[in-house]
Amino acid sequence: MKPRLAILYEHPRWFEGLFAELRARGIAFDEWKAESLALDPERTEWPDLVLNRMSPSAHWRGHGCAQFAVLEMLRLLAARRAEVINGAAAYEVEISKLRQLEIFARCGLRSPRTRAANSAAVLLQAAAALKFPVIVKPNCGGSGSGMLRCDSPRDLEQRVAEIDFGADNVVLVQEYHAPLTGFIQRVEVLGGEVLYGLRIEATAFNLCPADACAPGQRRVERFEPPPQIATSALAVARAARLDVGGVEYLEDAAGAQPLFYDINALSNFVAGAESVVGFNPTARFVDYLQRRLDALCWAHA
Repeated sequence: MKPRLAILYEHPRWFEGLFAELRARGIAFDEWKAESLALDPERTEWPDLVLNRMSPSAHWRGHGCAQFAVLEMLRLLAARRAEVINGAAAYEVEISKLRQLEIFARCGLRSPRTRAANSAAVLLQAAAALKFPVIVKPNCGGSGSGMLRCDSPRDLEQRVAEIDFGADNVVLVQEYHAPLTGFIQRVEVLGGEVLYGLRIEATAFNLCPADACAPGQRRVERFEPPPQIATSALAVARAARLDVGGVEYLEDAAGAQPLFYDINALSNFVAGAESVVGFNPTARFVDYLQRRLDALCWAHA
């Protein structure tokens, strides 16, 4: 019997390419829609492999009910010893930028100075320790959702009513650093190896390079991560228990030093991938899924 694959996801468009590639290869899968989950702790039969593709920005699409139900599902799967790609440990990092900063520190990497708070009053106090301008962003967020820049303490105070504290009611305030040449860098990893690197023009807070989430036009270029950066990205992936995802950093225009600021466990890959990076990363991702399924097949033989 072929191993059973289930895909846990929320966004209605981001995985059309993945689904099409799986169907083209005859790989059957179940769709678990995160906004309509039913958790059954008494269930005894589970898929052989579960792929977690849940987004941390679901709150801004009216699917906040899914954000932490998914974590409970992933913990249940872990308790049942089900095989999961980007399981509970990786998802806990995905939905907490504070945990991401802790991962970077654990790996000996620099990050922008940051404070966090769960109320506007405390946020204003916390920001007093930082150098302006600052970026305010939800602890649980993605694709630029809920982010704003404040250039002074007064600016922050006047705009505090605009702040969306997100799904977990925690918001970060972080010192802003202008990226060298106006680009940030993203290193995609898959199965313990670097898949490719991108330079993305930082024209907005939403720096997602995929078709379905990149508004307007921005320059996206492939680059070869230097050995030290590649080593750092892979160390972050290991520390975050990340099977697939992206690690983002910028080179500070003031000091040209890498500052790591985001771990993205939900990797949608770059739009027009074959012209940008020279190959189809979705196809390679499905190769990886097939290897995982094949390994399970041998284990069950």
